[in-house]
Amino acid sequence: MTSLLLALALAQTPREPVDALPGAGRMPDHTATTARRAALMTRMGDGVAVVMAGTSRDLEVDVLQDNDFRADDTFFYLTGLETPEAVVVLSARTAEAFLLLPARNPQQERWTGPRLGPGDEATRWSGLPTLPLTSLDSLVVALVDRSGAVREVRPVVDSMRVYKDADEMARLRRAIDITGEAHVAAMRAVRPGWYEYQLEAVIEGTFRDRGADRVGFPSIVGSGPNATTLHYDWNRRRMDAGDLIVIDIGAEWGQYSADVTRTIPVSGTFTPRQKAIYDLVLATQQAAIDAVRPGVTVADLNRIARAYMQANSGTLCGGPSCDRYWIHGLTHWLGMRVHDVGDYRMPLASGAVITIEPGIYLPGEAFGVRIEDDILVTATGHEVLSGRIPRTTAEIERIMRQGRTDD
Repeated sequence: MTSLLLALALAQTPREPVDALPGAGRMPDHTATTARRAALMTRMGDGVAVVMAGTSRDLEVDVLQDNDFRADDTFFYLTGLETPEAVVVLSARTAEAFLLLPARNPQQERWTGPRLGPGDEATRWSGLPTLPLTSLDSLVVALVDRSGAVREVRPVVDSMRVYKDADEMARLRRAIDITGEAHVAAMRAVRPGWYEYQLEAVIEGTFRDRGADRVGFPSIVGSGPNATTLHYDWNRRRMDAGDLIVIDIGAEWGQYSADVTRTIPVSGTFTPRQKAIYDLVLATQQAAIDAVRPGVTVADLNRIARAYMQANSGTLCGGPSCDRYWIHGLTHWLGMRVHDVGDYRMPLASGAVITIEPGIYLPGEAFGVRIEDDILVTATGHEVLSGRIPRTTAEIERIMRQGRTDD
């Protein structure tokens, strides 16, 4: 029944010219997306899944950032496509998958640019048989008759997304590399008297120059007292000599986001007090990173990091441990979202990607320090994906001196 329905639908589908390349983002890795769909259908056992890409925002109504469409994460994970109003339908029992697309509209495309529509080009691009979106109801009815009820698969896909495959890791590595270049550009560029938004422009200009699709989250460029506000993103303050700047940024590439934080001195040199706090945060972070391996939990890492800070604070924070000024958690999952899906109670396992980000925030002294890196859990331990980005005070000061020498 399904094969007959597919044949009839395709017979009614206009054929696109083979050389047409309508906008659909980057060509997906068919090997990766096919494997993900197969793994999902195996976990489903039976039933039918219907996953929608989402719709474009309305530029007449919505406040847009970057571009007006970002594919639903579950849809993108299963297809690798960035095309609005599309639907992927999976039948677990028959191991079939179909991509349904709205018909192309030449008049509308004069406003939006070319869109992917059903036909040969969409099949080549997606690696899936394609049908008109108008066939959705009849296709689902036919598949349900053979396979059972429509299934909610998002929780299953979320559990799969915790462990990154090779395609996902390639995207994350690219996003992290771009983010690292932006951090170095910021270190080289900043000068006393600049405004936070000028440094933000250097950062996000580097993102786009290196091919990032968008920011993974609003860039945090918090100087002086603003460095003590965790998610500060107004970025409007004048930065003066003596200030520290918390720069918490992440480029998104191929719908995967980096998340890396560095804290740098506006003047190019840390004061002794700033360096002492920075070094404690850095050593705390390293203690947690060293503990990352399969079987460890997020709670374990938190305990290790806080115990290190408590044991090594001395009198830096006036007697009690500096961890009373560390007011957030140590880690979160990373992937398509900067705070990605995952259960924080589960032990870490190979393929998971997390951040490690301790901090100390001293509003009374108008400065804060946060250091954050992106960590891949491997079979035998971990890999610091952002490890090439300058992290010690000596490395940061060296890069900043180089930037001033280049003037």
